[in-house]
Amino acid sequence: MRLNRLIALTTELSRRAADEAIEKGRVILNGAVITKLATQVDPSKDHVKLDGRNLTLPKRFTYVAFYKPPLCLVTKSDPKGRNTIWDHLSKFKNSLNSVGRLDFETEGLLLLSDDGDFIQHLTHPKHEFWKTYQIKVSGKPSRHTLDELRQGVELEDGKTLPAKVSSVREGEEHSWIEVSIREGKNRQLRCMCDAVGHPVIRLRRIAVGSLKIGRLKKGAWRFLNAKEIASLKNML
Repeated sequence: MRLNRLIALTTELSRRAADEAIEKGRVILNGAVITKLATQVDPSKDHVKLDGRNLTLPKRFTYVAFYKPPLCLVTKSDPKGRNTIWDHLSKFKNSLNSVGRLDFETEGLLLLSDDGDFIQHLTHPKHEFWKTYQIKVSGKPSRHTLDELRQGVELEDGKTLPAKVSSVREGEEHSWIEVSIREGKNRQLRCMCDAVGHPVIRLRRIAVGSLKIGRLKKGAWRFLNAKEIASLKNML
């Protein structure tokens, strides 16, 4: 196994970031600093450390679905003392990493795992996995507005990809729409809704690929079953 793959499987780093760590001399192999990118390792025999931390492959990977509450950060710690997902997932703080992020205000389905390849594939922009959200917006979007969202909206960093959009419930003061997107620009859905004149009031992710949030309650988590894991990996 290449050294960068071992690092990606056992930390939050991508293989590219692992290569950078190797080049900077942050990795120790069997007591010696290693800087050669193509280095091969045997996880069952070799001793690898990154920044002083021992890296060992788990015997069995863990996959968790978590309902991230609103006003909660997806980060290991916050200097401002705000709530983080690890207040709810303390038993996993030193073993799992999140599969992507949801912003502070957004709630809903978040995946976590210690399977580095799984995380990297699900978060890499080139794979464009569909993620589905229920959105409470201000006002009552017209059919034309929903078509704008479907076709892509011009934002500061470029036009968004076509989306799947449907109206869930209409009201004069606010409405609910369901949107599926396959990219992850920063605060993308909030920016899209702002651009078409219907700011987001509430944003909830209800599905990642084939996996749905189901009856999971805010702040609660569960292990994925074998069928769910296989379905997600089939998307890779």
